[in-house]
Amino acid sequence: MSLITLGIESSAMKPYRALPNGARLLAHALHTQVAMHSEYGGVVPELASRDHVRRIIPLLRQVMREADVL
Repeated sequence: MSLITLGIESSAMKPYRALPNGARLLAHALHTQVAMHSEYGGVVPELASRDHVRRIIPLLRQVMREADVL
């Protein structure tokens, strides 16, 4: 059984999930909040955090399905 690492990057504009396996990337997903924040002329932290909470589980499931680990 090999070790699989889940990487999560959640900057305000682009939450990102990845499942690397050594030098090989098994799957990844990216959601951008650029359109949402552009209405306000910059990042609105409260909107960003709420959007992250809403999207984290679906993005994790997507990457895990793509990597065939779910």
